[in-house]
Amino acid sequence: MSERTHQAKTETRAGLLAARRSRPDQAAQDAGVRAHLAPLVADLGTVAGYVPLPNEPGGAALPEILASAARRLLLPVLRPDRDLDWAVYTGVLVPAGYGLREPSGPRLGPAAISEAELVVVPAVAVDRAGVRLGRGGGSYDRALARVGPGTLIVAVLYGDELVDRLPREPHDVRVHAVVTPAGLVRL
Repeated sequence: MSERTHQAKTETRAGLLAARRSRPDQAAQDAGVRAHLAPLVADLGTVAGYVPLPNEPGGAALPEILASAARRLLLPVLRPDRDLDWAVYTGVLVPAGYGLREPSGPRLGPAAISEAELVVVPAVAVDRAGVRLGRGGGSYDRALARVGPGTLIVAVLYGDELVDRLPREPHDVRVHAVVTPAGLVRL
């Protein structure tokens, strides 16, 4: 990664995360995100989702909404090498490292994401070409490289986080759509 690209990502990420922390209408926007995700997930077999951190779109109720709509919800488990393992969500989340919460069930391995018919991922921002800016650890870039061809990858954002252009690197896996409080946007 070039130093310039790294710096641009760091600055963009910092500004957007600061804006999230000061968002006054977060609860209403989270409800809007969940309302638009539920029909997208409805009646699918396996969906890979995530457990939002504080101030992330969708809010704490997101896993429950996804699980109630899909037949099987896989949630990530952060491995020591920062790659993602997966486990089935059974309604229980336990505390994990880095302030995360994760399912307590058996680990299915990093390749389990390839079973998903739909992948719902967190993002700090996404541009109109599908370039996703995450938190900078690379966990989702590695995981998304394992997603099967034709599987829809959807990032969850607040409306102002869909931007015109983001810095991109060769390893960045593009998303196909975003869900915001206003609805689904295909890219």
